[in-house]
Amino acid sequence: MAVLMIGEVPALTEEMYAGMVEQLRSSMEGAEGFIAHVGGPDPSGGWRVIEVWDSEEQAQTWFEQNVRPNLPPGVSPDRSYHPIHTRITAAG
Repeated sequence: MAVLMIGEVPALTEEMYAGMVEQLRSSMEGAEGFIAHVGGPDPSGGWRVIEVWDSEEQAQTWFEQNVRPNLPPGVSPDRSYHPIHTRITAAG
């Protein structure tokens, strides 16, 4: 079942996020189960990342192999997963 992952990263700055996205973009785009990624400032001062994956397992595997090793020291995202019932995308 597809899932929505919401990651809140209080210690992440826009510059850190941009650097990580640049470094990990191609890996993410080619990851099994990856559907979408969006990121933006969190009202509390950090950064919020939202992703859609085919499964929670695929999302967690990709995170552990690609994101966690590249996180700056002291940065630990609070991630939660939510089942998706319906997904509608723009026509190609």
